[in-house]
Amino acid sequence: MDSADIAGKLPHGVRSAGYQTKGARIAGALFTGVWLLYLVGAVAYLFSHHYSPLYIAGGLAIIVAFSVIYVVLVPNWPTGGRYTLPGLAALALLAVTGCVFYGATGLVALWIFMSSACGLLVPDRRRAVQAVVGCIAGYVIFSVTTHVHGTDFLSNLLPVLFIGFAMIGLRRQFQLTAELAGAREEVAQLAASEERLRLARDMHDLTGQSLSVITLKSELAARLLGRLPESAERDRVRDEIDQVASVSRQTLRDIREAISGYRRPTLAVEIITARAALASAGIAARDDANLTLLSGTFDPDTEAALAWCLREAVTNVVRHSGAKNCYISLAHQSGSMSLTVRDDGKGHSPSDGCGTEPPGTGPLAHPPGGRVTGTGLHGMGERLSAVGGSLELRPDTRPGFSLVATAPATPQTPATPVSDVTSSRA
Repeated sequence: MDSADIAGKLPHGVRSAGYQTKGARIAGALFTGVWLLYLVGAVAYLFSHHYSPLYIAGGLAIIVAFSVIYVVLVPNWPTGGRYTLPGLAALALLAVTGCVFYGATGLVALWIFMSSACGLLVPDRRRAVQAVVGCIAGYVIFSVTTHVHGTDFLSNLLPVLFIGFAMIGLRRQFQLTAELAGAREEVAQLAASEERLRLARDMHDLTGQSLSVITLKSELAARLLGRLPESAERDRVRDEIDQVASVSRQTLRDIREAISGYRRPTLAVEIITARAALASAGIAARDDANLTLLSGTFDPDTEAALAWCLREAVTNVVRHSGAKNCYISLAHQSGSMSLTVRDDGKGHSPSDGCGTEPPGTGPLAHPPGGRVTGTGLHGMGERLSAVGGSLELRPDTRPGFSLVATAPATPQTPATPVSDVTSSRA
């Protein structure tokens, strides 16, 4: 996971680094604005010398515009999005303009804030370092061309040099903290899943066998009563025993359904298992944040079916693909959830063991609605059909193989035949 994208790839319930409340954002803006008081010296210089009102107004406009953009951008660095780079470009333009026309008034100090903004706002560390170095170069060049006094040059050089790199380190620290929170969330999800499995096993072991014995003994007692002479008391006792057997069978069925509910897989847990399986096979997992963020937000039966499909698809990638990368994504479109698992391996071959044919032959070459046999694909098709979903295979993806499982986000009556699998050309 690239740390530059940490804000978009955290598990559900884990907040990204940065200010999370309105009060915190206001405090952050005030804290950021306090440092802009460093520009008071340049403002005082404009008024203390005999410049024309138009010249003073131009200098003040540059300082105010720079300050406003800076206060808007910097406190919102985790969610700057598409406005970050244009905002930095505007700051750089104002800094250059100020140095060209007002360099002698002390506006070269704007490069201190440019260095700080670049270090914090540029997400990629290598590019952030390049941007900070560019700010240092800009400060040195304009200080020389505007004949800044040696003492002033050195006093501003240190902030330009160190603040930018300090902001890069600060951003990295925030990102690592957020990654740690995400890792803790994943560990908690795994622990909860293991606990559910343990409870399911214990419930089955403790009650399942006993209820089965009760059912068998009740049926045996009913058969033995049938050998006795007919009487009202015999019939009453037999009815009671039949009720005991019926209750025990129903209780056992309820327990198994409860266990099935405990063992229902989720995408948030399955993607963690998938990452580990792919990593053990030397395959890079390129997974989408939505796999975690959307988990638990739609129909549990649909999520369980997609989770089983994810498990089976990743197993096939590990066993048969020979891929270097596996791309996994989840999308919510038009009331449906669509899971895509794609690899860049050798593509599909008859030896893959999923019961399908190579591109251009066999069932996969059939038009939509054609059937595909094979344990893995058949199982995925059954699970998806049970929730009204469908399975699409794209075996001629170059390079590699692609599987798309689609199911409705809300419960509905299944409308497709079991094990129907659609194939299409990528």
